[in-house]
Amino acid sequence: MTTILFVTILAFVSITLLIWSIKHLSAKFALRYHDTFTSSARTNLADMFLFIEPRQLFIINMVMLFSLPIIFRIFFGSWILGVVISIFLALIPRFAYKFLHKKRRRKFVHQLPDALNMIATSMQSGANVSSAIEFMAEEMESPMKQEFQLFLREQRLGVEFNKALDNMLVRIPEDEFQLVTAGMQISREVGGNLAEVLARLSDTLRRKIEMEGKIDALTSQGKMQGVVMTLLPIFIGVVLYHMEPESMGRILTEPMGWALMLLIAIMLTSGYLSIRKIVAIDV
Repeated sequence: MTTILFVTILAFVSITLLIWSIKHLSAKFALRYHDTFTSSARTNLADMFLFIEPRQLFIINMVMLFSLPIIFRIFFGSWILGVVISIFLALIPRFAYKFLHKKRRRKFVHQLPDALNMIATSMQSGANVSSAIEFMAEEMESPMKQEFQLFLREQRLGVEFNKALDNMLVRIPEDEFQLVTAGMQISREVGGNLAEVLARLSDTLRRKIEMEGKIDALTSQGKMQGVVMTLLPIFIGVVLYHMEPESMGRILTEPMGWALMLLIAIMLTSGYLSIRKIVAIDV
């Protein structure tokens, strides 16, 4: 009787400690995830001049994370698949920020030749550098307009010309813009015809972008083949699931099926990345 009582007390204490530990760790993890998500969203969105409240994005993200397992349980009868997709969804914001940053930087680079040409033309007409940049910033579209307006605002607050350019280079770390920054800084320090330098840089960058466009056109078929070959097994799996739901449903409800889906995901991802690496040509 004493042994049974001791075992019961020990089991109660163990379960209580386990529940307390899980609750404490989950609350700590949730707080850390909230802080990381909001701080990352605030920094990345501000860098892209997107003034969205991070808390609203966090609430939307959490609703999607908790609703996906329920949706997959209702429509596919599997909790595990919904949980796995929710985990992947929690990692998506980091890659989404990188994708948006890269897209914005490439758009900035494609606007550079026209922007430099406008600055050079204004300077040849008698305007100084600041006035030429201000005129260009008013006429160009974002992100060129946003970045150079911030550049002019920093100068009005007392930041040196070279330092303001370096700050912009930190926000737009592209090789093409680094070339422009170096050319403008050297021309101001050493002396020379800055308008002519900017005109030559504009012509050089325009030719480089044109060559990159030709290469993208030639490699677009390979990129599309990579996308098609990656999505084809998924499409076939969905079709077979609708044709034979009982047989294919075992992939979503049995451990062997989960392992098979994980293996398929790894192989498809590896194949897609390999094709992207083959067709990626750096100019």
